Amino acid sequence: MIDLRLLREDPDRVRASQRARGEDVALVDALLSADERRRSSGVRFDELRSEQKSLGKLIPKASGDEKAELLKKASQLAADVKAADAEQHEADEETKRLALQLGNLVHPDVPVGGEEDFVVLETHGTIRDFGAEGFEPKDHLELGEALGAIDVERGAKVSGSRFYYLTGVGALLELALVNAAIAQATEAGFVPMLTPALVRPRAMEGTGFLGQAAENVYHLEKDDYYLVGTSEVPLAAYHMDEILEADQLPMRYAGFSPCFRREAGTYGKDTRGIFRVHQFDKVEMFSYVAPEDAENEHKRLLDWEKQWLTGLELPFQVIDVASGDLGASASRKYDCEAWIPTQGKYRELTSASNCDSFQARRLAVRMRDGKKVQPLATLNGTLCAVPRTIVAILENHQQADGSVHVPAVLRPYLGGREVLEPVAK
Repeated sequence: MIDLRLLREDPDRVRASQRARGEDVALVDALLSADERRRSSGVRFDELRSEQKSLGKLIPKASGDEKAELLKKASQLAADVKAADAEQHEADEETKRLALQLGNLVHPDVPVGGEEDFVVLETHGTIRDFGAEGFEPKDHLELGEALGAIDVERGAKVSGSRFYYLTGVGALLELALVNAAIAQATEAGFVPMLTPALVRPRAMEGTGFLGQAAENVYHLEKDDYYLVGTSEVPLAAYHMDEILEADQLPMRYAGFSPCFRREAGTYGKDTRGIFRVHQFDKVEMFSYVAPEDAENEHKRLLDWEKQWLTGLELPFQVIDVASGDLGASASRKYDCEAWIPTQGKYRELTSASNCDSFQARRLAVRMRDGKKVQPLATLNGTLCAVPRTIVAILENHQQADGSVHVPAVLRPYLGGREVLEPVAK
């Protein structure tokens, strides 16, 4: 939720942000109108209440016809106060409803456009020339099946398409990735967290996932719970309705949780293997900071992601995501995309988003600095989305005999093994 004072003072900036997102600009004027109605109805209610209180002091002192007239006026005033209260409540609810539909203000440096209009900021690592090495690379599913690591056939039998089993060394590889990611995050000062996978509506709405992203959210209607698509949701809601002291900031958490996504609108995309699935595990970084520190924290999150991917010895690029591809809560987002050899292109592995005070306002998370209390800023960054990371590792580190090189950062968590070997059929 954006600051309504900013909306009133600079509506053109908000309109420009909506336009850059490809969202409805008319929403800005509707919200301005509702906010004006909310404020004027509040003033009207206060005036009537004040008049009602003053009249209440006069009635006990009056008598005869004067008292009868005052009582009559008091009766009418009571009705007016009740009507004004209802009007104020209705206007307030309408303002909140419209404000929740408005995305965060896009950072002025974000490239404007759709999904393909990102800007490449950095490129890291070297893309292997498999032809020069004398063999054609296999895709992650063929490699994973040969290693006894991935079973999508039985995953589909049990749960349907886009589900899978990680078996044998595949399960061990996931545990190694999670432990290595948590170790890096802990060393950087993040508090490790195991978070709920089911949350109440306010937590999901407060983080901005019930707007444009709602079609990808699983909802358990009978119990009115949502399955999270990222531990960002329970981490953002962790300090909901709390005031944090400024000297406690920054607060950094590294959450590990299962994640669930419907993948609506992706029919026919990435149907082979485990790149795009309905359920996966992920390690997510989350930061609470003072608003003035948000941009620097955003760069720090990106640096930790780059450190992680460099440790996994993966070639990757960093992109500045275009305005039309931002989530509702992000003012700016950087993605790290790893090279996937059999696709011949970079694909998203991690992302880091600056949400400014957008989520904090919706979740009532504030900071106190002396006597001043204000919303703080929240940021999130994926450290390891497990299935996609496994895809990148298998394809980039495969060898001609079907074995897979293990990056040094993972070896302590895999019993020291340096290579994953195919299993006998």
